[in-house]
Amino acid sequence: MAVSIRHVLAQGSVVAALGRAAWAGARRKAAGDASLPGPWIQATLPPRPEALVRDYVRHVGGDPAWYRGRVPAHLFPQWGFPLAARALAALPYPLARVINAGCRIEQREPLVAGEPLVVRARVERVDDDGLRAVVTTRIVTGHRGSAERVVAELRAFIPLQRDGASKKERARATVPADAREIAFSTIGERAGLDFAKLTGDFNPIHWLPVYARAAGFRACILHGFSTLARAIEALDRARLTGDPMRLACVDARFTRPLVLPARAGVYVTNDGGLWLGDAPGGGAYLDARFTTTMETRS
Repeated sequence: MAVSIRHVLAQGSVVAALGRAAWAGARRKAAGDASLPGPWIQATLPPRPEALVRDYVRHVGGDPAWYRGRVPAHLFPQWGFPLAARALAALPYPLARVINAGCRIEQREPLVAGEPLVVRARVERVDDDGLRAVVTTRIVTGHRGSAERVVAELRAFIPLQRDGASKKERARATVPADAREIAFSTIGERAGLDFAKLTGDFNPIHWLPVYARAAGFRACILHGFSTLARAIEALDRARLTGDPMRLACVDARFTRPLVLPARAGVYVTNDGGLWLGDAPGGGAYLDARFTTTMETRS
């Protein structure tokens, strides 16, 4: 079922941040190194709309009942991206070339539905070898009096020379042959547009076929954060008995673009490996590691 267009009304800050990042990227010039870590950028945001959270969970394969009174931690880009974009704007890099390379999400306490969110972001570190820069941005989300409930790190890959190394590396990513399938689904050609309505990430490569083809793809590609959310919800259902708070931490790389429409599975190994891909031994679009609360305490 298609996602309602009404959710776009909740995405103003994210859409504005995308516009600012595109404008800054188009006109960015060389500059001196910024001091790191950068300054915190903080905001107190209104509660996420209940209907938005419910439809988002359904869209990525979860059960809204698992999140009764809670907000999914993996929805953090929806409120965190505008602050992260402001933090990145201080760096001397061509932001129009940014590629989402992955993220790490640590759940310390649940985010409570209906409560304002206290969010802060800063650039933590930059690894720049002259050919590419990898920028890590930290986003911390909580509530008043409990500021660090969800701690996330975004990794942005910025090619500084057109050598094609990053594409070759992603093309080699595979699901291990001994991984076990825990979910398999068909992802429709409108999945990118629907995810954009729910999160505000309206990068046209995800929902405009003409733009995607101009970027070198045969069709639109799915958001990396959508692949991660789908993998987490499959894990919640198959391994965590429908209790999302049992997932203590997940660290993911977005390894290959997933062209829509697609059929893809979610796979795990006993040592905490998590993949979204074609099949054991086949291509992987997401390569992650996860730990649960019981593993963290032991």
